Amino acid sequence: MKIDRQLTKYIVFSHENVLTALKKISNNQKRIIFALSDSGLLEGVMTDGDFRRWLINQESLDLNVAVSQVCNKNFKFAFSDDDRNTITSYFSKEIELIPLLDRQYRLVAIASPEEDIISIGKFVINGDSPALIIAEIGNNHNGSLEMAKKLIDRATEAGANCVKFQMRHVESLYQNAGNASDAKEDLGTQYVLDLLSRFQLTPTEMFLAFDYCQKRDILPLCTPWDIPSLEVLETYGMVSYKVASADLTNHDFLRALALTNKPLICSTGMSTEDEIKEAIAILNESQAKYILLHCNSTYPAPFKDININYLDKLKELSNSPLGYSGHERGINVAIAAVAKGAKVIEKHLTLDRTLEGNDHKVSLLPEEFQAMVEGIRQVEAAMGTTAKRTISQGELINRITLAKSLIINCDLKRGEIIKDDMISIKSPGRGLQPNTKNKLIGRRATRDFQSGSFFFASDILEEQIQPRNYSFTRPWGIPVRYHDFATILDKSNPNFLEFHLSYKDLDENLNLYFKQKYNLGLVVHSPDFFCGDFLLNLCASNLEERQRSIQELQTVVKVTQSLKKFFKNTSRTFVVVSLGGYTRDKHLQESQRGKLYEIIAESLSKIETEGVEIIAQTLPPFPWYFGGQLYLNLFVDPEDTAEFCRQYGYRLCLDISHAKLACNYFHWSFKEYVEKVAPYSVHLHVADAAGVDGEGLQIGSGGIDFLSLAENLNKLMPNISFIPEIWQGHQNGGEGFWMALEKLEKFL
Repeated sequence: MKIDRQLTKYIVFSHENVLTALKKISNNQKRIIFALSDSGLLEGVMTDGDFRRWLINQESLDLNVAVSQVCNKNFKFAFSDDDRNTITSYFSKEIELIPLLDRQYRLVAIASPEEDIISIGKFVINGDSPALIIAEIGNNHNGSLEMAKKLIDRATEAGANCVKFQMRHVESLYQNAGNASDAKEDLGTQYVLDLLSRFQLTPTEMFLAFDYCQKRDILPLCTPWDIPSLEVLETYGMVSYKVASADLTNHDFLRALALTNKPLICSTGMSTEDEIKEAIAILNESQAKYILLHCNSTYPAPFKDININYLDKLKELSNSPLGYSGHERGINVAIAAVAKGAKVIEKHLTLDRTLEGNDHKVSLLPEEFQAMVEGIRQVEAAMGTTAKRTISQGELINRITLAKSLIINCDLKRGEIIKDDMISIKSPGRGLQPNTKNKLIGRRATRDFQSGSFFFASDILEEQIQPRNYSFTRPWGIPVRYHDFATILDKSNPNFLEFHLSYKDLDENLNLYFKQKYNLGLVVHSPDFFCGDFLLNLCASNLEERQRSIQELQTVVKVTQSLKKFFKNTSRTFVVVSLGGYTRDKHLQESQRGKLYEIIAESLSKIETEGVEIIAQTLPPFPWYFGGQLYLNLFVDPEDTAEFCRQYGYRLCLDISHAKLACNYFHWSFKEYVEKVAPYSVHLHVADAAGVDGEGLQIGSGGIDFLSLAENLNKLMPNISFIPEIWQGHQNGGEGFWMALEKLEKFL
């Protein structure tokens, strides 16, 4: 939502004539004006539609009549102190502008559903954008271009979006022409002038530093302290300017900066509230795009003086995005400012806090700056919205394990009535939640129940999914476990079964489950977790952990070799494996991944695989492991995934859901992802996906265009096998799988 306090283009006085109002409507191009009393009270609204309706009822046209005779007195408005959600709820196709009134019913602003967007280089700053993080180098380069470049490197590596310098033409800036030896100056001024005389970069050196920023793909910005410096920076073509706290009361300079038509980032340190209001008025009159940074200009700023809650007041005072420029020690206040809504964060960066110069003392070291960036990004990810609460994928996983379900405590035939005393509440949470009990009572059973069976969502629906024989142009299978494969197999006609093993399955006696040989193919999906919370990781840095991963995967291969004798239509059985490469705190840099792929290939070479082919599963950026989330680094990017296959001769299981999540997170083309890994893919896991971690969703409930995907799959890999890998699809006799197959039969 955009709030516009520049009202001139929207208002007429009620006594003015209709012709004046029509001219205003034409000029503002919003098809509306607001009619005010002489004291500023909103008395009516006139749209072009109101004018046409009035015109139809006139016997003769007189455009000199007062607007008060034409305008609509029954209009929608909000108070300026109403919360944002209340105001936005008033917008509709018919109402695009909402007048905002103070409590005396005077018009103070106009709200529109447009976003108030400020663009600085490639960065867009609005209510939904991540914070623009500025590494303030200032004069911490101590006059050395080489040190400036090192600071640019460290800022880039720490995750900053921008580095900022300062430029002063001291001869024109200072009353004494910048004489560092002037004995008449105060001690503080003498100290600053002495530093500036020794530690400034020349304009040429500054431009070279800006060019180096461009080379490192980090945005260069600069604070001009005077008109000559501004003129120099204009010749370079700066995309935006930072306004120092010292210049917020320098109205002439503010106007000069506004004339550049560049976005201005304005610090408010050392200014009173009245002075801030004056600056805002100047910026608004100049129609400048600006961002106000809350700031306390002491070095270091005591925590008690920072008053981060003043961000709320700045929001009331201005119609601009807000930010925070911090001079306090540490990183916590900057992170808190983001939680308060700051969209720009500025903190000083140094290579060594013991270097000469006051700014070094309050600056962050590169590793501290990186920790701040990571904290900010974590807080931004955690902020969420005020929309209706939904259950995350991780919570759904834990709900199955930890919650409770409705189960039936007796046998019941299809068509018989479900009664209250037939229903018990037991763990785990695989079935209907207890709060749905009343929806079951009195219904006729849609299927036969055995005592101890779970009730599922389909039991309270009128239509039921019935499994049948399906027809596809490629081999297809069903995910199964030892205990349910026979039941599921009786219901349909898969070409193969894919056994998803748990680590406990590795110790089972196969003869207890398999009494015959099946005229089917076989695929095995390796466990990710093993006894003792051990997560398979063939590139673990810990040698003991890596060795155990090799041993566990070897066991999976041996079990697969034993399973093969029960399945006639399999010569070389695929074993689908998530090979590892996870981290717990953040993703690795691209340069770190090559070595890990090399270690995985070395680990795989130690496994005996006669009659079995290990295929790597493409992976999501944020996998769920028993309701917790990690960061995955390997087999996520299609480029290095394909390179691993080319270099080491392995093939892939292309998980469609995982691929889409990676594309969503990294903003890759999904079509191009599929094209890059297609030459190495021999098996498909098919499900929908949403966001960056919503995996295994039912077909059509996420963001995948399956018609487009199918065209790509049928062109690039027409004969490779697939399963519908729907999360919890096995429940209620494979209900989720049958639903997916119904939908996929139109495409594959």
